[in-house]
Amino acid sequence: MTLFGDGLEAAMQKTFTRPAPKRAPAQMRYLVKQFKGTKPVAQMLQISQRTVERYVRGQIKKPRPDLAARLEREVKKRWQPQIRAKARQQAATTGGIVIDTRARIGYTAPIGSTDEDRLRHLTVALPPRYAARLFEAQEQGATDQHLKKIAAEALKEVYFQDGGRRAGQLEEVRFTDIEHLEFDL
Repeated sequence: MTLFGDGLEAAMQKTFTRPAPKRAPAQMRYLVKQFKGTKPVAQMLQISQRTVERYVRGQIKKPRPDLAARLEREVKKRWQPQIRAKARQQAATTGGIVIDTRARIGYTAPIGSTDEDRLRHLTVALPPRYAARLFEAQEQGATDQHLKKIAAEALKEVYFQDGGRRAGQLEEVRFTDIEHLEFDL
């Protein structure tokens, strides 16, 4: 589980106009339609092609828990691609993204400042350029550590430096011990 990747994905799912299929046969039919056949779906889900065909026909209705989780994840990953693209575009160009987090946050600064890490609960609207960087990095398969670094840079600029109006000598923001993380578009 990746905290930042899953958080961005959950923010995307909030923009959906219709709910994704919930039952296994409907999910399987959706994937078969997307992949244009049962064989690629079977390979992706690591099950037999015959099992996929049984789900499509409705002969099997209740998957085992691990398959149900993979099935739901794959369907949601592909659900409403145009809506998803439109939401990303809007966030990356005009809207930005809101981050709500409760984590231990500190910074590196010149001697004489109170730079100790402390538990903070922040809800900060990040500018569109950071939304674009987060989504671009996620698309390219960036690690959670890389996404965390982008979010820390955004918090440094927006929260600590207030867009360049204060804390100009701030060097680095540390973002650790994350208890809660949520994104909103």
